Amino acid sequence: MMSDPFLIVVTLACLVVLGILMLGIGGFGKGGEFNRKHANRLMRYRIAAQFVAVMLILAYVAWRGSGG
Repeated sequence: MMSDPFLIVVTLACLVVLGILMLGIGGFGKGGEFNRKHANRLMRYRIAAQFVAVMLILAYVAWRGSGG
């Protein structure tokens, strides 16, 4: 199953979302100048990456459901 390149792309997209989320949570927890400068930007990046990941997941499910 891990030899499926589409599944690998979907997994990487989810890991990118997780990485951005962890960076944002870490910045929020630490506070300070980093959080003031980058909190909104990280939130926008996470939302965009999450949208891409969800679209890839839906495409993967549709592709596998059609016998691909």
